[in-house]
Amino acid sequence: MRLFSQPLGKFLVLPLLLVPIALSSCSSSSKNSNGSSSAKTSPATKDDIFLYRGIGASFLCNARSAGVEFPKAVGIASATYAQVLNGRHSGFVESAGDKKLSNQQLFAGAEFQIITGALQYCPKQVPDDVKEKVQDALKKKNEK
Repeated sequence: MRLFSQPLGKFLVLPLLLVPIALSSCSSSSKNSNGSSSAKTSPATKDDIFLYRGIGASFLCNARSAGVEFPKAVGIASATYAQVLNGRHSGFVESAGDKKLSNQQLFAGAEFQIITGALQYCPKQVPDDVKEKVQDALKKKNEK
C-alpha cells in the first residue's frame, strides 16, 4: 500500500490497473444476451497499432523521465500492449493475415513498436546500445 502513497508508485500502477477494465469491457462487447460469444473479434488495424504504439511509447518516455530503469519500463509497456492486443483483438493483427499471434510474438512486436516510438518522442531516454540495435534491425528490414 505504501507504493500508492508515493507519486512514482501512482504513476506506475495506474496503467496496470486500467488494463483489466479495458479487457473486461472488450470481452463483454462481443457477447450476446445469453452470455455466449456471437461475433469474431476483429484484428487490430493499422490505426489500432498506431494508437497502442503511441500509448506504449508515452508510458516508456514518462517512466524513464521518472527514473525507472529502461528494461523495466519497456517490459511493463510491452506487456500491457500485448495484453490489450490479446484482450481486444484475440491476438489477431491485420498485417499478419488470419494467423493468431502467440504471446511471445505479440510481446516482441510490442517491444519493437514501443522502442521505435520512444526513439521518435524521447530519444534521450533510450540507451545508445538499444538505439544501435534498432537501427541495425531497420537496416536489415529495408535491405529485404
